[in-house]
Amino acid sequence: MNVRQAPEFPQWPQYDEKEREGLIRALEQGQWWRMGGSEVDTFEREFAAFHGAPHALAVTNGTHALELALQCMGVGPGTEVVVPAFTFISSSQAAQRLGAVAVPVDVDPHTYNIDVAAAAAAVTPRTRAIMPVHMAGFLADMDALAKLSADTGVPLLQDAAHAHGARWRGKRIGELGTVAAFSFQNGKLMTAGEGGAVLFPDTETHETAFLRHSCGRPRTDRRYLHRIAGTNLRLNEFSAAVLRAQLGRLEEQITTRQKRWAVLSPLLGAIDGVVPQRADERTDFPSHYMAMFRVPGIGEADRNALVDRLVAAGLPAFAAFRAIHRTDAFWEIGAPDETVEQIAERCPHTEAISQDCVWLHHRVLLAGEQDMHRTAEIVADAVAAV
Repeated sequence: MNVRQAPEFPQWPQYDEKEREGLIRALEQGQWWRMGGSEVDTFEREFAAFHGAPHALAVTNGTHALELALQCMGVGPGTEVVVPAFTFISSSQAAQRLGAVAVPVDVDPHTYNIDVAAAAAAVTPRTRAIMPVHMAGFLADMDALAKLSADTGVPLLQDAAHAHGARWRGKRIGELGTVAAFSFQNGKLMTAGEGGAVLFPDTETHETAFLRHSCGRPRTDRRYLHRIAGTNLRLNEFSAAVLRAQLGRLEEQITTRQKRWAVLSPLLGAIDGVVPQRADERTDFPSHYMAMFRVPGIGEADRNALVDRLVAAGLPAFAAFRAIHRTDAFWEIGAPDETVEQIAERCPHTEAISQDCVWLHHRVLLAGEQDMHRTAEIVADAVAAV
């Protein structure tokens, strides 16, 4: 492989004096947990308003956000949740840890989002939720999914861990009328190292979620009146202070990523054997959590070797998610009554994508335009060498 000058990507996470000021503000208020402080409450209001939702609840991490949302939607033993087979394992395990069966379905080979027809075929009388994952910040077909939900009576839970700030036909995620869960893990589009949030379209579910995330206790409880079963998923004041600062620069960063993807995507597409991820054009403001592309037919071993070459050349590159049914964790609890081979036969696109897809961290798309050209040159050299 030719040796090229590595692009200069910004570090991630990004921070400035606003995070420092927020941490000091949280420190000096004298109350470091949400029940006594003001940072979490304020962040929830700001995050909900930014996404056009009536309510937001901040929690400990994105996995807990999914689990709490599913629990509030009635998911538990004897129920099923339809999930895409190509996703991070938390999407399925959030349902499985509640005692439900996670039913994987195939994804679109271009957007990598849930195949709506496959989701429809998987719905049974036991289905309590359908979970579209907005892969890399490109939204799933929310029009078709909304119709499926209306036709079947099965609610949607948007796994929006990649989609902070994204929009579908001009609508923000909180304006799409469903519950949505977010992650603030260290690599996400906004972060406090860990953290999560759930958007709710109605007050009743939001209040139930608050009780469940705070050991079943009402907000003003002083007598240990645990009204429903719950656990401690409360976000701390320091994390919320950091997230308020992170939220303040999110839209500007997304706009920059959009401009850079408009340069990088056609450059990648011009490389022999490389196919960039495509967005549904109705996602008119994708958040670009990843810069994803496929090398169809490469095979998993050569794909992994390609990733190693990209990393050696200075790109923050990763192999894409393994199909969830190809992980040991999936089969420990809450797996459907099928074999790996049967699920694989139903999910041919997932099988292929999980072996030939590569992604670059979103900080690549915060670099300069010339760095997009250097990135594409490195990818071209690495693909040619494998």
